[in-house]
Amino acid sequence: MTHTFLIQSGQWVIEGTWLDRNGVPTSVRGKTLVAWHQSEWFSLVTKLVFPKSDRDDIILQYRGRLDTNERQYTFLLQHSEFGKVEGEGLIGPSLIVQRFWVLGDERQRRSGFETLRQVDNNRYYYSSGIMAGHHLNLVSIMEGTMERKPT
Repeated sequence: MTHTFLIQSGQWVIEGTWLDRNGVPTSVRGKTLVAWHQSEWFSLVTKLVFPKSDRDDIILQYRGRLDTNERQYTFLLQHSEFGKVEGEGLIGPSLIVQRFWVLGDERQRRSGFETLRQVDNNRYYYSSGIMAGHHLNLVSIMEGTMERKPT
């Protein structure tokens, strides 16, 4: 099975749970659009909403470059809560893992990771975590499924 998320243009729907440290699990839903502009450059836009919460929506705007071996990529991200973010990812046979760090955030030192485990051509299991501070304490986590919308 070859990856369909990130490697191919498309629209994805996200459903899952968000958990802030010392908080209660909150339902989260979202949409992601992946587009390829040139052979090595992609853009990705995600909007996450929290339907049963007063938490603000999170909007993520990526611009990235896939290396010629199609196993590594780098990206810049504009995050609605954190501002400018930089990151990198690795693409395995059935798993995509990326890490990121907030730029200019010397005080809080926020960083994080995301994993996407491919279930089939149209579905992935998603998990992520955001860490902060010198000891990289977990601040929040998210888990859920991503499903490709039919074209």
